[in-house]
Amino acid sequence: MTIQVGEKAPDFELKDNHGATVRLSDFRGRKNVVLLFYPFAFTGVCTGELCEVRDNLPQFSDRDTQVLAVSNDSIHTLRVFSEQERLEYPLLSDFWPHGNVSRAYGVFDEDKGCAVRGTFIIDREGVVRWTVRNGLPDARDLTEYVKALDSL
Repeated sequence: MTIQVGEKAPDFELKDNHGATVRLSDFRGRKNVVLLFYPFAFTGVCTGELCEVRDNLPQFSDRDTQVLAVSNDSIHTLRVFSEQERLEYPLLSDFWPHGNVSRAYGVFDEDKGCAVRGTFIIDREGVVRWTVRNGLPDARDLTEYVKALDSL
C-alpha cells in the first residue's frame, strides 16, 4: 500500500552513489525532501527524468528542498550512471535487502523486481504532503513537483 498524504514518511538509511549513508531523518527540521523512486539507471525514461531534475535543480534548492532519487540498482551502477549523466544529487541504492525501502513506500513491483515511478514530497517535519505514482513507461511532470513545493 502506497504511503498517503498526511502520513509520516517512513525513515530509511541507504547508501548513495559514493557509498555514503543517507537517512531521511537527517533532513528533518532542516529541508523538505523530494523522494523520487525510479526503476533502473541507464533506461530511457529514467535517464530523461533524472536529467530534467538535474537541469532544474535550482528550482529545488531555491525552495530549501533536497532531491533524493532511489532505485534498486547497486551503488556501483549508480556511481557510473551519475558520473555519465552529471547528476549532482544523491542517487540512493535500495539494492539490498532488495527493495525494502521501495516496499515501505508501496512502490515496489514484485513481478518486475523494481520500484515504479513514485514521488513523495516530504516536509521538514517528515510528513508526506504530496505524492504521485506512475507506471513504468510513464514519465512524471516536474512542474507538478514545483507546484506542490510552493504549496507548503
